[in-house]
Amino acid sequence: MDLIELFFVCLGAAVVVFYGVKMVCFAKMLYPRVCFPQPDSFFTSMGEWAVVTGGSDGIGKAYAFELAGRGLNVVILSRTKDKLDRVALEIGETTGQKVKVIVADFTEDDMYEHIEENLKGLNISVLVNNVGILPSHIPCKFLQTKDLEQLPTNPESDDHAKLRRRQRITKVINCNVKALVKMCQIVLPGMEKRGKGVIVNISSGVASVPSPMYTMYCASKVFVERFSQGLQAEYKAKRIMIQAVAPFGVSTPMTGYQKSNMVTLTAEDFVRTSLEYLQAGDKTYGSICHTVLGWMVQAVPQQILHSETMQDSLLEYVKKRVGT
Repeated sequence: MDLIELFFVCLGAAVVVFYGVKMVCFAKMLYPRVCFPQPDSFFTSMGEWAVVTGGSDGIGKAYAFELAGRGLNVVILSRTKDKLDRVALEIGETTGQKVKVIVADFTEDDMYEHIEENLKGLNISVLVNNVGILPSHIPCKFLQTKDLEQLPTNPESDDHAKLRRRQRITKVINCNVKALVKMCQIVLPGMEKRGKGVIVNISSGVASVPSPMYTMYCASKVFVERFSQGLQAEYKAKRIMIQAVAPFGVSTPMTGYQKSNMVTLTAEDFVRTSLEYLQAGDKTYGSICHTVLGWMVQAVPQQILHSETMQDSLLEYVKKRVGT
């Protein structure tokens, strides 16, 4: 066998092994309850409380309900007290668990001492970093983002400093990036001390590849994935599970309550399935259909995904789905 033949034999073997591993992973995704079994006491054995940011609506609310249904008391954080109180009452009446609310606007950066004080003394089993915002409800190019940076002309004015804190760029970074890091900083020491705990960080399927029209949002969610994977490597030996969950379509206020179907799941269905994959590794798409979609997106050449035609088609599709 000459050198060229040996090269192609090795290449073929590598391809077979690569796709063989893919098929094994796919088979595991089909049967999560068999491959990643969880006892009934899985969450309650780690602590008494779950903490969910962005817990008054959408995926966060669904996590709060699901974890309360599995025996945990819950702390929900969001910026609107009325919504928090309504959800807390609903969870309490439905599950019988205790519910604590903390009002926090994660687009700002001055409330973490308040959060830490309110979480002090709680035996926290699960942290769900769900809170996040889109720079724009309708996808657009970076410089077309509304209120990207809107400051008064006089840098000495009081409004200048106030608006600087609230410009769209800063809001996205504060909410999608800083909130995740700060909440881990607050909750992780207790988990490390007890030698157990779960941290679920919500990313997005659009972070699977560079995504024009969602550039800033996509970049912030790439941070979520890399931070989660690095943190899991650091604390896996402490028996703490840290996972990035990267859904594609979920019917929530952020997506304009798109009609649910085989690909676009309800928040409740998505959360239920995503928790089944909690022991599947440091990243999951949260459902079998989103896993397949993620593989398909990654298989498409970026020249096609990044073409002007594809960007225009995406914009029209989203506008049609959200009814604008």
